[in-house]
Parts: sequence; C-alpha cells; structure tokens
Amino acid sequence: MLEIRPAHRRGSAQFDWLFSRHTFSFGNYYDPQQSGFSDLLVINEDIVQPGKGFGTHPHRDMEIFTYVIDGALAHKDSMDNGSVIEAGDVQLMTAGTGVTHSEFNHSQSELVHFLQIWLVPNSKGVEPRYQQSHFSPAQKQGRLALIISPDGAEGSLSVYQDVRVYAGCFDVGEQAQLMLADNRYAYVHLVSGTLTVNGTVLHAGDGARIRGERLIDIQQGHNAEMLVFDLRPHEKPSR
Repeated sequence: MLEIRPAHRRGSAQFDWLFSRHTFSFGNYYDPQQSGFSDLLVINEDIVQPGKGFGTHPHRDMEIFTYVIDGALAHKDSMDNGSVIEAGDVQLMTAGTGVTHSEFNHSQSELVHFLQIWLVPNSKGVEPRYQQSHFSPAQKQGRLALIISPDGAEGSLSVYQDVRVYAGCFDVGEQAQLMLADNRYAYVHLVSGTLTVNGTVLHAGDGARIRGERLIDIQQGHNAEMLVFDLRPHEKPSR
C-alpha cells in the first residue's frame, strides 16, 4: 500500500535568505499526522540565498544527513571539520553526545538547493562523527545506489540505525526494482522530475509511505531523481 504525501501539502518557511519545505513537522510547522515515519523524522528541502545560511547551532543524539541537489554548501563543526558539499555529495553527521555546526551557501552568486534529513539513532550518547562521500551520476543513473546503511556496505556512509537509503536517477526507458525484506516499511521521496512507483505517478517533492509491499517497482521516469528509505516497521519515530 502506498500513502502519498503530496508536495503541495508540505509545510513551509520563508525568510529573506531561505525558502524551506517540510515533509514532516518541523519548527513552526506542526501536523500531528505528519510527525515522521518509522525512524525518519525530518525531510526538509532548503533553498538558500548566496552567501547566507544557518549559523552555528547545536544537535545531539541525531543522525543528520545532507543531500545536495544543486550548488555548494560550506560546512563547519565543533569536530574541526570544514568542507564544501557539492551536488552529488552526501554528508552524514552523527550528533551523539553533542556537536555544533554551521551550513552556509558557499557561493556569493548562486543559490544552493539541498535536502536535510534526520534519522533517529538506535544508540544515544555515542561519540560524534562526520562522514562525506560523492556519488556520481553514473552510479545513480538507471539504478538505486546504496548511500547510507548500518554497516557501510557498498561504499555507503554508516548510520546508527537499521535503515538503508538509496539514491537513483531515472529517465525514459529506465527502470529498477528494490526487494524489501519481510516486515519492512519504506519511504520514497521524489527529488525532481516525475516517476511511477508501484503503479502510482509521483511528481517532484511528493513522498510516499509504503507498507505491506515486498517489491518497489520504479518505471516511467522523466528527469527523475529519488531517495528510497528501507525502514523498520514503526509508524512514528521514538526518541
């Protein structure tokens, strides 16, 4: 069963430097029916103006990953990491016992467009850590590339939770399938384009909760980029 989360029903926040869409409850946007799914707590789609960004702020006991769609994001944190995250890069920060960080648009002339996603960890009080890796268009085109997993399989980033995240790009004539283990949930977020998932057409920004399905069938993409989350069978995150 697919339960569609239409893009236009997401929450939003707009400032002079930021436009953000919230798939799940976040900040001043609250919907008791949209408080995450399984261990997936936050999907924010952010567009940040040149040279602007999120000043230094704290997190703890959260797995936070950034998926850059277009442009470049400058990162600094209290673990002495400083990096630039560009399109195709995935950054994963384990907040653990506590970390502070900032994220700014690296460009003084171009927008940066990215997703920030929070996963609830299965272990609290761990040592903070930082990971970053690039997944090329060739790795994602016409297939699902594993980008996050519990054990770092296939060159993915390692997360403190029983969740696997895949990224894929699909155009005309390309298709793929993902087989889930018994008794698993999944969540699909369509980053861009249009795509048919298990017979249902999704548009950019749409999401879909998937329950009671073993197979995720991906077809009829048009300039489509997607993320697929293979999740534990829980309705809402528990922290």
